[in-house]
Amino acid sequence: MHNSNPGQHWRHTHMGTLMSRALGRFDARVLSLMARNEDVPLALSNLAARCQLTAAHVQITRHLPEQGARLTDLAARAGITKQAMGKLVDQCEAWGLVCRTSDPLDARARTVQFTPVGLAWLSAFQMAVAQAEDEMRQAIGPEVATVIALGLEAYVA
Repeated sequence: MHNSNPGQHWRHTHMGTLMSRALGRFDARVLSLMARNEDVPLALSNLAARCQLTAAHVQITRHLPEQGARLTDLAARAGITKQAMGKLVDQCEAWGLVCRTSDPLDARARTVQFTPVGLAWLSAFQMAVAQAEDEMRQAIGPEVATVIALGLEAYVA
């Protein structure tokens, strides 16, 4: 992964790259835990186990409020285009995680909402995130984990 040119080493060691790699590892662990969670509907745990549910799909789990949201709002929260979010929602809808319903405030608009299966997925996601966070704290130490969390909260504020 590292370039033999010492002038390019920074590309692999700057904080953005490290945060990206850490998030990738964290999301992979969460999906691994969900693949083995007996509370996750079997079809979804099988998708997670076969790596068909990916960190991209976690964007919906991470950003869709329980009361639902318009696709444009969901995409904005996730920091991706409406078209990219639309593809993710299409896949998640086919898997039974979400559904599109009429927006009660605007008959022309649609709202993305969790289905009962999606709410079970969300609950399993919460448990998997808590376990992955505990594992991270054990791996790096509680003091370092606290400093990282406080620093990231300050950075994104």
